[in-house]
Amino acid sequence: MEITTIPVSKEVRDLLKKAGRKDETYDDILRNLLKSGEIKKFYDEMEKILETEEFVPLVKV
Repeated sequence: MEITTIPVSKEVRDLLKKAGRKDETYDDILRNLLKSGEIKKFYDEMEKILETEEFVPLVKV
C-alpha cells in the first residue's frame, strides 16, 4: 500500500482521534467513516424510494 499525506487542521485531527479507537490508525478511522457514509446514503435512498414509489405485490408481476 502506498502511503500519502493529507493535510488537515488540528481540529480535524482531534475529531478523527475521537472518532476512532486507541488501536486504530487514521487510515482505519477514515475507512470506517467512509463505509458508514456509504451505508447511510444507501438507507437514505431506500427511505426515499419507500416514500415516493408505488410497489406492486410480486404475485401480480
